[in-house]
Amino acid sequence: MPDDRYTLCKRSNGTWSVVDIFTDFPAIVDGRVMIGMDMEEADDMVDLLNILDRKRRAEQAP
Repeated sequence: MPDDRYTLCKRSNGTWSVVDIFTDFPAIVDGRVMIGMDMEEADDMVDLLNILDRKRRAEQAP
């Protein structure tokens, strides 16, 4: 979706990261940096983080 905050990034070593497109840094969840993941795990995390971010923004909307 165009409003998504998080995206996948494939690293040169074949692992995947979840990246915050606003900061261009890997996402951090519960103190864990979202790097070195397999594609399925990273894709699931991207989906979850984007759902939570959309919900947070909707709750903050006037």
